[in-house]
Amino acid sequence: MRPTALSHAVSRPLIAAVMAVSALVVLPGCAVSRGQSSVGQYVDDATISTQIKSRFVADKKVDAVAIKVETLNGEVMLTGFAKNGEERLEAERIARGVNGVKTVRNDIVVRS
Repeated sequence: MRPTALSHAVSRPLIAAVMAVSALVVLPGCAVSRGQSSVGQYVDDATISTQIKSRFVADKKVDAVAIKVETLNGEVMLTGFAKNGEERLEAERIARGVNGVKTVRNDIVVRS
């Protein structure tokens, strides 16, 4: 049986989906060795970081590009640069407001 254009059109998205699912299964397993207790905890941490970053983007007082967010076991670390003390404090306030955050370490440096 000869492959048709339809079978090629269906197989490419299927291959892409299989690769994406494989990455989600394999890559989080690597993070567990960083100190997370489970793959689920890694996913939770990634979700927390993503939620914080998206709230930074939505908030006009915080420069989302200048501030980095890392989460490990619900503990958030903020690093990067802020234009002033208000931006630094706003970033911390936003991070503390995300569900699942246990503590926030604010290492954001205010540019002089």
